[in-house]
Amino acid sequence: MRVFVRVIESGSFTRAAETLDLPKASVSQYVARLEAHLGVRLLQRTTRRLSATVDGSAYYERARDLLADLAELESGVSNAGLSPRGRLRVDVPAAYGRHVLVPALPDFFARYPDIVLEVGSSDRPVDLLQEGVDCVIRGGEVHDEALIGRRLTTYEVLTCATPSYLARRGTPEHPDELRQHDLIGYFSAKTGRIYALDFERGDQRIDIDGPWRVALNDADSFLAAGIAGLGVLQVVRSAWIERHIESGALTPILRDWRCEPLAQHILYPSRRHLSSRVRVFVDWVVERLGDH
Repeated sequence: MRVFVRVIESGSFTRAAETLDLPKASVSQYVARLEAHLGVRLLQRTTRRLSATVDGSAYYERARDLLADLAELESGVSNAGLSPRGRLRVDVPAAYGRHVLVPALPDFFARYPDIVLEVGSSDRPVDLLQEGVDCVIRGGEVHDEALIGRRLTTYEVLTCATPSYLARRGTPEHPDELRQHDLIGYFSAKTGRIYALDFERGDQRIDIDGPWRVALNDADSFLAAGIAGLGVLQVVRSAWIERHIESGALTPILRDWRCEPLAQHILYPSRRHLSSRVRVFVDWVVERLGDH
């Protein structure tokens, strides 16, 4: 069952064998024996792809939950009273990792010295099961029903530009004037769509969808484009953005218009039981870094 679940989650016999430290032939034999025992075909194999059959998908869902329950049971008995231990893989936006998470990690390791943390930094969508990631931190609303989200904070969004850009192009007094300015866009790594700049005041709502001077999908590069004076951009109000405003590198504009705030969540698979190391990390992030 463990081998079959790993094959489904990794998407291939080869990757499953690598993560289980088994020969590829052994992985194939385990799955074949499981299919013979059940009397059904679990996997559809072609030369180019591997996918679960209808029976295989149903079996995977139940087997995954049963194995998670078993692992939690064994861990609770064998490690009763012990500090959580083992490898934990998380993925966070690059800027958040650099400015918020990593500086706070000494406190986490002081509490949980037996956990080995692997931190990936990216803004792209992550398939937690297939990539073996335990939890992610992301901005925006949660739309994946397979994940549970706990809110960390809600960021105010500011519209900014550099003083040199505003001196050159003028300071807009109304969002509609931005249609005559250069804009810096942020695009979704999943869909490729550039997010419009949004503004609200009273019952008015205005979305500005270009013209884009440049569009990026990395938060640090996005901010660097703004500081370089390439145009107007919308950024979340955070400690490092405040430092750029206080230094005079960025100037907020259109302050009498409200931008839709950005919620940030920590997300993890919606299993009935989480491993103790995932649970303590999620609780620590909410306690230590929530409303940062």
